[in-house]
Amino acid sequence: MKVGSFEVVRVYDDPGRTSEEYRILADRLWPRGIAKVTLDFDEWVKDVAPSTELRRWYGHDPGRYEEFAMRYRRELSVQPAANEVQRLRNIAASKKLVVLTATRDVDISGARVLCDVLVSSEG
Repeated sequence: MKVGSFEVVRVYDDPGRTSEEYRILADRLWPRGIAKVTLDFDEWVKDVAPSTELRRWYGHDPGRYEEFAMRYRRELSVQPAANEVQRLRNIAASKKLVVLTATRDVDISGARVLCDVLVSSEG
């Protein structure tokens, strides 16, 4: 799924790096079954991942997605996440930002919300 100069990629379906990408893992937990040496990423940004409490509450229940997205946007608006969001926007000004996630359904994931937040404040 591509969103502006951002793309969400599921780590298990990762086609690999292309030129001019900056690749972040935006999950709080390391993806199961993936060795750290095999995942091609530039940094693991735990500070922008949904909090443990929010992640557990959500449980990837599609019926809770809208509420999850609202709560997660709120988390991204306060420190330390707010600084990280701005830093990622700055990176995306010159490179495509690839947001890696282990989530099964990226369309209702925290990575999707993060990209939406990054895109909504571009410019």
